[in-house]
Amino acid sequence: MGRSLAMIALASWLGACAAPEPAPDAGIGTQAGPPGRAAQLDAIYDAWFERNLALNPLEATQIGDARYNDQLPNTLAPEWRESTRRLHQEFLDRAKSIGAAGLGAQDLLSYELFVHQLERELETLRYPRHLVPLNQFYSFASSFAVLGSGTSAQPFAGVADHDAWLRRARRIPAIFDQAIANMREGIAAGITQPRVLMQKVLPQLDAQIVDEVERSSYWGPVARMPDSFPAAERERLQREYRALIAEQLVPAYRRLREFVAAEYLPAARTSVGLGALPDGAQWYAFQVRRSTTTALTPDEIHAIGLDEVARLQQEMRAVQRELGVDGSLQDFYRAMKAEPRNYYASEDELLAAYRGFRVTIEPRLPALFDIRPKADFEIRAVESFRAASASAASYQAPSEDGSRLGIFYVNTHDLKARPRWALEALYLHEATPGHHFQIALQRELTGLPRFRRFSGEIAFSEGWGLYAESLGPELGVYTDPVMRFGALDAELWRAIRLVADTGIHARGWTRQHVLDYMYANSPAEPTRAVSEAERFMAIPGQALAYKIGQLRIRALRTRAEQVLGPRFDLRAFHREVLVDGSLPLDVLEAKIDRWIAAQG
Repeated sequence: MGRSLAMIALASWLGACAAPEPAPDAGIGTQAGPPGRAAQLDAIYDAWFERNLALNPLEATQIGDARYNDQLPNTLAPEWRESTRRLHQEFLDRAKSIGAAGLGAQDLLSYELFVHQLERELETLRYPRHLVPLNQFYSFASSFAVLGSGTSAQPFAGVADHDAWLRRARRIPAIFDQAIANMREGIAAGITQPRVLMQKVLPQLDAQIVDEVERSSYWGPVARMPDSFPAAERERLQREYRALIAEQLVPAYRRLREFVAAEYLPAARTSVGLGALPDGAQWYAFQVRRSTTTALTPDEIHAIGLDEVARLQQEMRAVQRELGVDGSLQDFYRAMKAEPRNYYASEDELLAAYRGFRVTIEPRLPALFDIRPKADFEIRAVESFRAASASAASYQAPSEDGSRLGIFYVNTHDLKARPRWALEALYLHEATPGHHFQIALQRELTGLPRFRRFSGEIAFSEGWGLYAESLGPELGVYTDPVMRFGALDAELWRAIRLVADTGIHARGWTRQHVLDYMYANSPAEPTRAVSEAERFMAIPGQALAYKIGQLRIRALRTRAEQVLGPRFDLRAFHREVLVDGSLPLDVLEAKIDRWIAAQG
């Protein structure tokens, strides 16, 4: 999608050195275009970004811009969608009226990305996402609870921060009620979520329907309120939180829960693919283009997935022989899963292992990278109330001002589904040199327009994350064949995603068909398989970005290695991939081709 996953998870359901400027010998180049034209366009980009933040204040909070921390528009309302459409169309027209003629390479790139982004956002608004605003994976009900818990992007440092949140949170019930109205409209139009997904929403809502406000996630900021607050303010805030939770939030969760259980579930569809909805095939084709930034069709991606599954299984057989396990791949999977040493004994042990691996990997990064973000990150467990439906891990970017670290979330739910062999690949993907490297670094590219620093292409970001996993041998890890098995398992899973996502949404596969395919081709435990299968159902096309992006980045590296031979510099290649931020894959390819040619 058009933003990082961390941003999507918060808002989409509602609508060793400093980072350098692009180097003079970069593939894109830095020569300026005509000052007047480029300056006019820069002003347009900045004005659009400001107005878009005002329309999407949660995004402002996410990047650390505190101006809108007390605001929460009803982004499910038709008026908000129309305001968004008008905003994008206005600024698209303004940019096109100036045009790209005569722009220097970096200015030309910004122009092309801006036009591409707005045209895509306008196309997104053509599809009725607002009629299916809630599912188990991207749930505004859960996201608000995370935001209000005091451990996420919303700041609670001072009394003013608490007051800002109270003003924002009082608007949550209106969004819940709008969601109910939209879902009723969706029922009438035959556009509903799969029933199996909405059944998973009920326990997420139940977790916030509490008899005692102190048991609410929203009480977290009160429980952690510093002693430095004046006593009178503490008492006032406690009263206001108590009233907010008991009189507004819990009743809103209860209304939504009752609607889902009594009215929506009986009307929800038994099919699971987007193709089963009105105009679903066209909708899915758009989601594929949006997620992969390619012209690949679902059938082409399905075939790529089958080929990649076969290739990776061959590599797994080599590890099987190394470990001396007889039999089929399924026998190998069963042997790996049956070994008690391959599992953590506790959540604390799991988190300690990831934090320990960080100490191992950090000093090895300079061998492959001569740039890295200034921002730091922490490793944290996924909140218990959303862990059952959450993915194995995720990443939340740091704030722009550095006041909030990046977060590498690790899911500790059901330890049998979180084997030790996943550690090294998962860390490389989510933390360094994966998402934290790429996303935090992009935010620090202060020479770029803000729309480029704070948005992104999922095929680039997730492709980079999976490519980062593949750097394990060059970073001196995956030396244990069990960990090498884990790296192959992780990559195999992304190949399975190509097959399963297209199978669900373009080929009419059932949920059971998907699960059977996963069990037959991977060592996945039911917890992981079910969570992933239902994730594909909830966010069509998103899962395609990982493997398609990785394959393209790896192919570009191979091309550079072959053309440049001994002149190929891996650190320079990595810098070139990262230095202009997140790009559509075709733009990245053209940029790297120019960079290769510029090497002489």
